[in-house]
Amino acid sequence: MGEVELQPNNNLLVIHATIIIYGDAANDELAFQIAKDIEKFWNDAEGKATIRDGWFSKKIYNVRFSITGKYNPELTPQMVFENTNPRNNYFRIEEFANGDISFVDEINSNTGYFKLQNILDNSTTAAHEFGHTLGLIHPHNLDIRGKGTPGIMYPRGTLVDPHFQYHPEIAAGQKGGTLNPFTRKVLQKDIDDLHLEELDFNAEGFAMIGALSSVWHEKHFRETD
Repeated sequence: MGEVELQPNNNLLVIHATIIIYGDAANDELAFQIAKDIEKFWNDAEGKATIRDGWFSKKIYNVRFSITGKYNPELTPQMVFENTNPRNNYFRIEEFANGDISFVDEINSNTGYFKLQNILDNSTTAAHEFGHTLGLIHPHNLDIRGKGTPGIMYPRGTLVDPHFQYHPEIAAGQKGGTLNPFTRKVLQKDIDDLHLEELDFNAEGFAMIGALSSVWHEKHFRETD
Protein backbone atom coordinates (compact mmCIF):
# COMPACT_ATOMS: atom_id res chain seq x y z
CA MET A 1 0.00 0.00 0.00
CA GLY A 2 1.06 3.60 -0.15
CA GLU A 3 0.17 7.25 0.03
CA VAL A 4 -0.51 9.11 -3.21
CA GLU A 5 0.43 12.77 -3.47
CA LEU A 6 -0.71 15.19 -6.17
CA GLN A 7 1.83 17.88 -7.06
CA PRO A 8 -0.08 20.05 -9.56
CA ASN A 9 2.70 22.62 -9.93
CA ASN A 10 5.14 19.87 -10.94
CA ASN A 11 2.55 17.93 -12.93
CA LEU A 12 3.38 14.89 -10.79
CA LEU A 13 1.42 12.18 -9.04
CA VAL A 14 3.81 10.55 -6.56
CA ILE A 15 3.14 7.22 -4.87
CA HIS A 16 5.09 7.06 -1.61
CA ALA A 17 5.77 3.78 0.18
CA THR A 18 8.19 2.44 2.77
CA ILE A 19 9.25 -1.22 2.71
CA ILE A 20 10.08 -2.31 6.26
CA ILE A 21 11.71 -5.73 6.49
CA TYR A 22 12.41 -8.08 9.39
CA GLY A 23 13.48 -11.70 9.83
CA ASP A 24 16.72 -13.68 9.89
CA ALA A 25 17.61 -12.91 6.24
CA ALA A 26 16.81 -9.20 6.48
CA ASN A 27 19.45 -6.48 6.67
CA ASP A 28 19.98 -2.82 5.77
CA GLU A 29 21.50 -3.56 2.37
CA LEU A 30 18.60 -5.81 1.38
CA ALA A 31 16.04 -3.20 2.48
CA PHE A 32 17.72 -0.63 0.24
CA GLN A 33 17.89 -3.07 -2.68
CA ILE A 34 14.22 -4.09 -2.46
CA ALA A 35 13.09 -0.47 -2.36
CA LYS A 36 15.28 0.52 -5.30
CA ASP A 37 14.14 -2.49 -7.34
CA ILE A 38 10.47 -1.65 -6.79
CA GLU A 39 11.05 2.02 -7.54
CA LYS A 40 13.04 1.32 -10.71
CA PHE A 41 10.63 -1.19 -12.23
CA TRP A 42 7.57 0.97 -11.61
CA ASN A 43 9.24 4.22 -12.70
CA ASP A 44 10.61 2.63 -15.88
CA ALA A 45 7.03 2.62 -17.17
CA GLU A 46 7.03 6.44 -17.19
CA GLY A 47 3.35 6.16 -16.40
CA LYS A 48 0.60 8.71 -16.91
CA ALA A 49 -2.69 9.18 -15.10
CA THR A 50 -5.63 11.46 -15.85
CA ILE A 51 -7.04 13.06 -12.69
CA ARG A 52 -10.06 15.31 -12.37
CA ASP A 53 -9.05 18.97 -11.97
CA GLY A 54 -12.19 20.70 -10.76
CA TRP A 55 -15.75 19.81 -11.72
CA PHE A 56 -15.45 19.93 -15.49
CA SER A 57 -11.80 19.44 -16.41
CA LYS A 58 -9.10 16.79 -16.17
CA LYS A 59 -5.33 16.93 -16.06
CA ILE A 60 -2.73 14.40 -17.12
CA TYR A 61 -0.09 13.72 -14.47
CA ASN A 62 3.25 11.95 -14.71
CA VAL A 63 3.16 9.03 -12.27
CA ARG A 64 6.27 8.50 -10.18
CA PHE A 65 7.08 6.11 -7.35
CA SER A 66 9.13 7.12 -4.31
CA ILE A 67 10.04 3.97 -2.38
CA THR A 68 12.26 3.77 0.69
CA GLY A 69 13.51 0.68 2.50
CA LYS A 70 14.17 0.10 6.18
CA TYR A 71 15.45 -2.86 8.17
CA ASN A 72 13.99 -2.97 11.67
CA PRO A 73 15.41 -5.78 13.80
CA GLU A 74 13.42 -4.42 16.76
CA LEU A 75 10.06 -4.69 15.02
CA THR A 76 7.34 -6.29 17.14
CA PRO A 77 3.88 -7.71 16.32
CA GLN A 78 2.29 -4.84 18.21
CA MET A 79 4.08 -2.26 16.06
CA VAL A 80 2.65 -3.91 12.94
CA PHE A 81 -0.85 -4.28 14.42
CA GLU A 82 -1.01 -0.67 15.61
CA ASN A 83 0.47 1.00 12.52
CA THR A 84 -1.81 3.54 10.83
CA ASN A 85 0.74 5.05 8.43
CA PRO A 86 -0.43 4.20 4.87
CA ARG A 87 3.15 4.32 3.61
CA ASN A 88 4.36 1.43 5.78
CA ASN A 89 4.58 -2.10 4.33
CA TYR A 90 5.99 -4.96 6.43
CA PHE A 91 7.66 -8.06 4.98
CA ARG A 92 9.41 -10.93 6.73
CA ILE A 93 12.48 -12.13 4.78
CA GLU A 94 13.74 -15.69 5.23
CA GLU A 95 15.73 -18.22 3.22
CA PHE A 96 12.83 -20.68 3.48
CA ALA A 97 9.15 -20.02 2.83
CA ASN A 98 6.25 -22.46 2.90
CA GLY A 99 5.28 -23.38 -0.65
CA ASP A 100 8.63 -22.06 -1.88
CA ILE A 101 6.99 -18.73 -2.80
CA SER A 102 6.92 -15.10 -1.77
CA PHE A 103 3.50 -13.64 -1.05
CA VAL A 104 1.43 -10.77 0.29
CA ASP A 105 -1.42 -11.48 2.68
CA GLU A 106 -4.16 -10.34 0.34
CA ILE A 107 -4.90 -8.01 -2.54
CA ASN A 108 -4.78 -4.51 -1.06
CA SER A 109 -2.54 -5.16 1.93
CA ASN A 110 0.59 -3.94 3.65
CA THR A 111 2.14 -7.20 4.87
CA GLY A 112 3.67 -10.36 3.50
CA TYR A 113 6.52 -12.87 3.48
CA PHE A 114 9.44 -13.01 0.99
CA LYS A 115 11.70 -15.94 0.24
CA LEU A 116 15.21 -14.49 0.01
CA GLN A 117 16.18 -16.16 -3.27
CA ASN A 118 13.08 -14.75 -5.00
CA ILE A 119 14.14 -11.14 -4.51
CA LEU A 120 17.85 -11.21 -5.37
CA ASP A 121 19.68 -10.26 -8.59
CA ASN A 122 17.26 -7.60 -9.91
CA SER A 123 14.29 -9.95 -9.69
CA THR A 124 10.83 -8.56 -10.47
CA THR A 125 9.26 -10.45 -7.54
CA ALA A 126 9.24 -7.52 -5.10
CA ALA A 127 7.79 -5.22 -7.76
CA HIS A 128 5.13 -7.83 -8.59
CA GLU A 129 4.14 -8.29 -4.93
CA PHE A 130 4.10 -4.53 -4.45
CA GLY A 131 1.53 -4.39 -7.24
CA HIS A 132 -0.68 -6.71 -5.19
CA THR A 133 -0.42 -4.35 -2.21
CA LEU A 134 -1.76 -1.58 -4.46
CA GLY A 135 -4.75 -3.69 -5.44
CA LEU A 136 -3.61 -5.42 -8.64
CA ILE A 137 -4.49 -9.06 -9.34
CA HIS A 138 -3.08 -11.64 -11.73
CA PRO A 139 -4.56 -11.24 -15.23
CA HIS A 140 -7.21 -13.80 -16.12
CA ASN A 141 -5.72 -14.74 -19.51
CA LEU A 142 -2.41 -16.52 -18.88
CA ASP A 143 -1.67 -17.28 -22.53
CA ILE A 144 -0.21 -14.09 -23.99
CA ARG A 145 1.78 -15.56 -26.86
CA GLY A 146 1.97 -13.05 -29.67
CA LYS A 147 1.17 -10.12 -27.36
CA GLY A 148 4.69 -8.97 -26.55
CA THR A 149 6.29 -8.03 -23.24
CA PRO A 150 4.51 -9.52 -20.20
CA GLY A 151 3.28 -6.96 -17.69
CA ILE A 152 4.48 -7.04 -14.10
CA MET A 153 1.40 -8.83 -12.75
CA TYR A 154 1.65 -11.98 -14.88
CA PRO A 155 2.51 -14.94 -12.62
CA ARG A 156 4.93 -17.80 -13.11
CA GLY A 157 3.46 -20.38 -15.47
CA THR A 158 2.12 -17.82 -17.95
CA LEU A 159 2.52 -18.83 -21.60
CA VAL A 160 4.61 -16.22 -23.42
CA ASP A 161 6.62 -15.78 -26.60
CA PRO A 162 9.81 -17.92 -26.60
CA HIS A 163 12.23 -15.07 -25.77
CA PHE A 164 10.27 -14.37 -22.57
CA GLN A 165 10.53 -18.01 -21.39
CA TYR A 166 13.13 -19.51 -19.08
CA HIS A 167 14.46 -21.41 -22.11
CA PRO A 168 13.43 -20.12 -25.57
CA GLU A 169 14.00 -23.49 -27.23
CA ILE A 170 11.52 -25.34 -24.99
CA ALA A 171 7.96 -25.95 -26.18
CA ALA A 172 5.38 -23.64 -24.57
CA GLY A 173 3.94 -25.06 -21.37
CA GLN A 174 6.72 -27.57 -20.80
CA LYS A 175 9.22 -27.21 -17.95
CA GLY A 176 11.28 -24.15 -18.83
CA GLY A 177 8.73 -23.12 -21.45
CA THR A 178 6.82 -20.58 -19.39
CA LEU A 179 7.30 -17.00 -18.23
CA ASN A 180 10.71 -16.14 -16.84
CA PRO A 181 9.78 -13.53 -14.19
CA PHE A 182 12.95 -11.57 -14.97
CA THR A 183 11.38 -10.57 -18.32
CA ARG A 184 8.30 -8.88 -16.80
CA LYS A 185 7.98 -5.11 -16.99
CA VAL A 186 5.62 -2.52 -15.59
CA LEU A 187 3.54 -1.24 -18.51
CA GLN A 188 1.15 1.68 -18.85
CA LYS A 189 -1.68 -0.84 -18.56
CA ASP A 190 -0.45 -1.73 -15.07
CA ILE A 191 -0.59 1.96 -14.16
CA ASP A 192 -4.09 2.21 -15.68
CA ASP A 193 -5.22 -0.79 -13.63
CA LEU A 194 -4.44 1.11 -10.42
CA HIS A 195 -7.42 3.39 -11.21
CA LEU A 196 -5.68 6.37 -9.67
CA GLU A 197 -8.45 8.59 -11.02
CA GLU A 198 -10.86 7.00 -8.53
CA LEU A 199 -8.87 7.85 -5.40
CA ASP A 200 -10.35 10.22 -2.84
CA PHE A 201 -7.80 13.01 -2.46
CA ASN A 202 -8.05 15.26 0.60
CA ALA A 203 -7.69 19.03 0.62
CA GLU A 204 -3.90 18.71 0.86
CA GLY A 205 -3.76 16.50 -2.22
CA PHE A 206 -3.13 13.15 -0.50
CA ALA A 207 -4.94 9.81 -0.82
CA MET A 208 -4.39 6.25 0.35
CA ILE A 209 -3.98 3.33 -2.05
CA GLY A 210 -4.26 -0.22 -0.74
CA ALA A 211 -5.28 -1.15 2.79
CA LEU A 212 -3.92 -2.14 6.20
CA SER A 213 -3.74 -5.91 6.56
CA SER A 214 -1.49 -5.60 9.64
CA VAL A 215 -0.32 -9.23 9.77
CA TRP A 216 2.80 -10.25 11.67
CA HIS A 217 4.55 -13.35 10.31
CA GLU A 218 6.45 -15.90 12.33
CA LYS A 219 9.37 -17.67 10.68
CA HIS A 220 8.52 -20.72 8.53
CA PHE A 221 10.37 -23.98 9.19
CA ARG A 222 10.88 -27.07 7.05
CA GLU A 223 9.08 -30.14 8.23
CA THR A 224 11.40 -32.74 9.69
CA ASP A 225 10.97 -36.49 10.19
